[in-house]
Amino acid sequence: MKCTQEMIQEINLLSLFKLNTLQEGIKVHHDAEPEAIAAAQRLFDKGLTTQVDGGYLTDLGRTANEHAQVLLGILK
Repeated sequence: MKCTQEMIQEINLLSLFKLNTLQEGIKVHHDAEPEAIAAAQRLFDKGLTTQVDGGYLTDLGRTANEHAQVLLGILK
């Protein structure tokens, strides 16, 4: 499977969430880059976040973020 630009944007946004706390989320503001707004919507649609504009990670989102962090660490 080849990564699409949309997938890369989603991974980038997902990696902004901190894994060491469940009490901290993110907010993608209405004046953010359109790509970031769209990525936030897709993460929500996939059940990875609690809000259309970010919010908190769901359990599935946390798992996805953990895997993304491992992959990014390997590629770094």
